[in-house]
Amino acid sequence: MSVTLPPDYRPVESEPFMNPKQREYFRQKLLRWREDLLQETSDTLQHLQEGGLQAPDITDRASLETDRSLELRTRDRARKLIAKIDEALERIKDGSYGICEETSEPISVRRLEARPIATLSLEAQERHERMEKTRRDD
Repeated sequence: MSVTLPPDYRPVESEPFMNPKQREYFRQKLLRWREDLLQETSDTLQHLQEGGLQAPDITDRASLETDRSLELRTRDRARKLIAKIDEALERIKDGSYGICEETSEPISVRRLEARPIATLSLEAQERHERMEKTRRDD
């Protein structure tokens, strides 16, 4: 079943949770985000292939190597993010999108707007972060 969204549609908390419009909205949002990341990766790869480390000055070469290293780290983060986006798209398909993995309660629409790959409600995420901080402080 395909859902057509009005161009100005934004999900709100007062709607039934993860109704077809909301699912389609988040599906499109995730797909656009994924496409943007893939385009950035493609641009980076092209840039890396075009530019060698031919700078005659050792300082310039070091600067280029640092820039290249930063670009590669950024792309690695993007790769991991794309995997999380793919997992979120899978959850939309199987009907578990927007449900907290820890509490089985709905994740707020506002949180999903801000972080569409979220798997924990805000409260569960804060608890998780407090636990991590406690372990780090030990």
